[in-house]
Amino acid sequence: MTDTAQFFIYLLAMAGSTYFIRLLPLLFCKKKVENRFIRSFLYYVPYAVLSAMTFPAILYATNSLLSAGAALLVALLLAYREKSLLTVAACACATVFLCELLLRLC
Repeated sequence: MTDTAQFFIYLLAMAGSTYFIRLLPLLFCKKKVENRFIRSFLYYVPYAVLSAMTFPAILYATNSLLSAGAALLVALLLAYREKSLLTVAACACATVFLCELLLRLC
């Protein structure tokens, strides 16, 4: 099997599984969800998935675990203080930059 054929098989499998996951709620939920527990669960699912995908990348995206930890701490502190996403991201990037710079000097 060629690489191109294998790529298209993988692409179809991924597209099918993604479409199937999005289709299931439309098939089974004909009316508005009234249950408070399910509504709150569905509200927080995107945040949980995004966190699960982002957190490992935060720790291993830099040259040093120390700079990644410092940036994570700064980001958490600013997010807790309800700063904007742009402010949190910019300050976390600046923290990594400064920590990496200081680590090179030492």
